[in-house]
Amino acid sequence: MIRAALPDPRAEALRGHVAMLAFSALVAGSFSLGALVANLIDPVSVTAVRFLWAAVVLAIFAFLMADRRDGRGRGFRLADFRAPWRFVVLGSLFAGYFVLMFEGLKTADPVSAGAVFTLTPLMTAGFAWYWLGQRLDAWVAGALAIGAAGAVWVIFRADWQALMGFQIGRGEAVYFIGCVLHAAFTPLLRRFNRGEPALVVTALVMGAGCVLLVLVGWQGLRTVDWAALSWLVWVTMAYLAIFASALTFFLLQYATQRLPSSKVMAYTYLTPAWIILWEIGLGHGAPGLLLLPGVVLIVLALVMLLRKD
Repeated sequence: MIRAALPDPRAEALRGHVAMLAFSALVAGSFSLGALVANLIDPVSVTAVRFLWAAVVLAIFAFLMADRRDGRGRGFRLADFRAPWRFVVLGSLFAGYFVLMFEGLKTADPVSAGAVFTLTPLMTAGFAWYWLGQRLDAWVAGALAIGAAGAVWVIFRADWQALMGFQIGRGEAVYFIGCVLHAAFTPLLRRFNRGEPALVVTALVMGAGCVLLVLVGWQGLRTVDWAALSWLVWVTMAYLAIFASALTFFLLQYATQRLPSSKVMAYTYLTPAWIILWEIGLGHGAPGLLLLPGVVLIVLALVMLLRKD
């Protein structure tokens, strides 16, 4: 009898790290591309289209991955639609995050916005402690604090006077509110889950968010001249829906099966570094050297979290 070879733990972990590298790079792209089109289309409209496309793609994946023989990787079931208020709450938080992200990117520098995003794990830890009773150990807390310090350095552009006077840009302030919604979304996603597969939940959250955005922004959606939109807007919306939503979801699920949660969370801190590369690739140049200490602190936080386990 031939036994199937057991997977190599190191090889599986390496694949998880590669997945998260790709995940963080794709997420970073949404900042650079989003900044290019933020002033070309209403934030609610672009987010509604993104959620619609992402919900359809994820729903198709849910059906295609269903294994009718043993029930694993199943598609949708009637029980998944019980207590739909959960998806309304989660969809409103997720939709609010992306709308405020695009609103913030109208004026915020993409690198600064990426630095604001690195504050999300620290805020998520606070919400997780309050709602789920999860506590951080000293090492993880220290890493999050160092990462937050680096983020603050970048957000205030190494300007001590701006920091002391709390002179934060309007775009960064708007996006920070969005990051608070994102931080609340993560622990609530776990608290509201009743055993549904992650793929099914994400598709339903995206669908609920799309419906809410259409209801709230119907007037704006009607006034958008969709035929006159530039190719850049359509490319960005397709990127956000397929690569920065559906594909990143798959990569995140793949990595969480192979890496500890602290290491998965650590890759959030790579976002500003990837954004810098995106900005250079798009011909926007590199940020000033004064921001380098903040980026170094953010990378140090990443290293600390990767070494945690």
